[in-house]
Amino acid sequence: MINTLIVDDSPLARDILRDFLEEDGNFKIIGEAVDGEDGVKKILSLNPDLVTLDIEMPKMNGLQVIETVMKKTSVPIVVITSHDTAKNAYEATVKGALEFYPKDTFTASLSPQRRQQIYETLKRISSVKTSLKKADNEVPPAVEAEESIEDIKAVSQKQFIEKRKIDAVVLGSSTGGPKALSSFFSVLPGKFPVPIVIVQHNSSGFDKSFAQWLGTYTSLNVKVAEEGENPKPDTVYIAQTDKHLELRLAPDQNMVLRYNDDAPENNQKPAADVLFRTAAESLKKSVISVVLTGMGSDGAAGTRSIKEMGGITIAQDEGTSLIYGMPKAAAETGCVDIVLPLEQIPPELVRLTE
Repeated sequence: MINTLIVDDSPLARDILRDFLEEDGNFKIIGEAVDGEDGVKKILSLNPDLVTLDIEMPKMNGLQVIETVMKKTSVPIVVITSHDTAKNAYEATVKGALEFYPKDTFTASLSPQRRQQIYETLKRISSVKTSLKKADNEVPPAVEAEESIEDIKAVSQKQFIEKRKIDAVVLGSSTGGPKALSSFFSVLPGKFPVPIVIVQHNSSGFDKSFAQWLGTYTSLNVKVAEEGENPKPDTVYIAQTDKHLELRLAPDQNMVLRYNDDAPENNQKPAADVLFRTAAESLKKSVISVVLTGMGSDGAAGTRSIKEMGGITIAQDEGTSLIYGMPKAAAETGCVDIVLPLEQIPPELVRLTE
């Protein structure tokens, strides 16, 4: 059983979440907290496997709860929020939350498939305590006195990467992705010669809020990708929620962004595999793929496609990944050219695209 604590000042919201979780049979509600201070006390005393956390609460808000708790212990936290606090929900992932859902997700109209997907995500998140502790430590510096085997391997790989004209960078991330991307774009220069197209697994529907929030970490233009749009340099394109994003070539040979409504791949929609595969088919050797932290294996098949078409493939290393699932799956294909700590990926992209 997954011992779960519900932290929300709304009795109705607590009842709805309790009913939702108990219906699965794998979650045991070991307590409820009625405000932020009560939440901190019960998290520290009950040591739950999973915490659901509201953002707007009296005495202490959700962001303050996360900051306070993470200084003392590691616990998987899932934020349950409303649409008007979406930007705060993304900020919560920077502070340590692993996932978030809108409050209006948990209604009677929720489909059985969506319900099961949420259950499976929460079950996997509940087992992330050790990884969370590791990820909360300071990221190791880019240059150390003694290079790790991983660093040496990465350097040796770089030497054999054939420099070529690059037209686009495609990137996939999932759990831990918002935090990783905020760090990523804080390091990447404010001018970048090619477009960056991102699939961040986003079950919340807050894609516009995500683009706005991520834009506060970079001077690049960050926007939700539009159907038929021609991607441009100095711009970051975020996939919409619940549609697959493709990177294609138009008849005039200009790059174009397209959406399709096909079935999920790897239980994901949008899926990084779709973006990577279409980019590989269209751009051949002039594309770079990047796989960052996340659960599951989305991006692995797409990495293989990029490699087979002559593109360059990069994956985040285990040491800086909050969840070493997607990068590991990509690396295990044998098709990753470069494995790097998160903070070294932006400089490498600059080098490869200059």
